[in-house]
Amino acid sequence: MADRVRVRGVTIHRPIIYGNTATVLTAAERETTHYPDHTHRWTVAVRSAPSAPDSDTVGGGDDLAYFIKRVTFKLHDTYPNPTRNIDKPPFEVSETGWGEFEIQIRITFVAESGEKAITLYHHLKLHPWSITFPLPNASAAPAEPEIPSPENAAKLGPVHSWQYDEIVFTDPFQNFLTLLTAHAPMPLPKTSVNKNPVPFHSSNPASLEASLKGGVPEFTSAMEKEEADRLEEAKGKIIKEQEKFRSILIEKEKELERLQKLLASKE
Repeated sequence: MADRVRVRGVTIHRPIIYGNTATVLTAAERETTHYPDHTHRWTVAVRSAPSAPDSDTVGGGDDLAYFIKRVTFKLHDTYPNPTRNIDKPPFEVSETGWGEFEIQIRITFVAESGEKAITLYHHLKLHPWSITFPLPNASAAPAEPEIPSPENAAKLGPVHSWQYDEIVFTDPFQNFLTLLTAHAPMPLPKTSVNKNPVPFHSSNPASLEASLKGGVPEFTSAMEKEEADRLEEAKGKIIKEQEKFRSILIEKEKELERLQKLLASKE
């Protein structure tokens, strides 16, 4: 049973992306679909972060089946069989639709891992990106975006919405650690190999302009570092806010103690 012993002090991670790509249905496709009100075809997926060389797919350079047993996508209840279990790569679901909604993504690991399943959430993105979030130092909230006509949206090309994440395994079982180390992930390129734009994310407004130039987004190690830097900056701000409110709380407690003593002296 040595394989079922946890290797203490070891942490190993695997980079993944999850999200969706959406395209506008052509007039001919809309005529042949069972749902005439549907306007888009979309694919939601869980993939490895690096893209395969010369690929027109976001991510997916590595096969994740060695450590992922199943990915369950919970779609909107209006879809037939809204809970979709995908037990082999590619871990993705393709559908047509007209509206955006939140998709629950549950990742179940292989039995050797001894790990509990994890749950992620992704908001299905169909319409082209526009700045709909407050920019740094903005004095007013941005106006609601206008949804372009299907014709104009089609000219802009596919819509991509992807999130980078890392699945971290702490103190893994020996046999699972052996399995993971036998499948080293493809490293992310320092810069885009195919001169593709970095994926747009609302935490990085500068990436919007690049994403609107077209092309299949590609995750890079530089972008990974930028994301880590932004997280560290956000963490620092939270710590400062915590210290600020801690100081206020201490002052309030001192004031309460003073008032309690004053009240006790008058009784």
